[in-house]
Amino acid sequence: MPCEGCTERDNVSTGATMEFLLLGFSELLRLRVLLFLIFLIVHLVTLAGNMMIFMAVVMEPSRPPMLFFLCQLSAIELCYTLVIAPKALLSLAAVDGSRISFLGCAAQMHLFVALGGAECFLLAAMAYDRYVAVCQPRRYAALMGPGLCLRLGLACGLGALPVALGLTVAVFRLPFCRSRRINHFFCDVPAVLHLACTQSYSPELPLLAACVLLLLLPFLLILASYVCIAVALLRITSPVRRGKAFSTCISHLAITLLHYGCATFIYIRPKSSYSPARDKVVSLVYTNITPLMYPLIYSLRNKEIRGMLRKMLRRKKIAQVN
Repeated sequence: MPCEGCTERDNVSTGATMEFLLLGFSELLRLRVLLFLIFLIVHLVTLAGNMMIFMAVVMEPSRPPMLFFLCQLSAIELCYTLVIAPKALLSLAAVDGSRISFLGCAAQMHLFVALGGAECFLLAAMAYDRYVAVCQPRRYAALMGPGLCLRLGLACGLGALPVALGLTVAVFRLPFCRSRRINHFFCDVPAVLHLACTQSYSPELPLLAACVLLLLLPFLLILASYVCIAVALLRITSPVRRGKAFSTCISHLAITLLHYGCATFIYIRPKSSYSPARDKVVSLVYTNITPLMYPLIYSLRNKEIRGMLRKMLRRKKIAQVN
């Protein structure tokens, strides 16, 4: 049953003019300037790091499958940052938060969920790549051909779009309370659901379905891949070969744990346990620190990436000299 103070609205007549207020970190007025500078620096470094990896891989004529997926991961992180960071910075610049239109909030949520789902699918594809590399090394080139990599990349990029659209439509068809003050720095699903004027659990069902399709299903595929990898590693008698094989998986394991740790904490739980302050801190890590860590993890762990970055910088120096 709708709660008192709800507003029944007609999507056609009022949806274009309805607005939400993103409160952001308005309760931390004294730290607003410091937080703005920190957010801005992290945003710029994230953009620069992911752009460098993306350009380095694109400029390389021959790309192994893992680098192809890493290039796509960097592109997703670039879009991720551009969807979230500008509004977050604006909410810090404004004293009372920043306003976002009904359609703008829906578009931001749709893109955020679609990009997050695409990243989950991509991590599953990268886990399959590591499974083939460790468990079937002699057939790696034949199994992970350019055609399969391209099909996997397209499936990862487009597979989450219909799920994200269905979730966004389900959320924004709900009646919202009159305040429409979102205690967050972007239109995250739990924060918008918290404004829904309903006392039933039915609004959470689309979020649960999306979590099953976008989080649980890729996680099970990743888990199955690493169970097979673990079995294969136990069969390797040489400690040197075993360590070398495992080292190829460390970077992927690190970003998978980062991504799934934050996503599971935010989305796989009941609405009654929603805590705005705690969610904002975890979302801050999820949307700002995690995309910053990905280039650092791969540039430090992957020799091919380091070599490509050196070649790209060398070409840039030669071009400047000429």
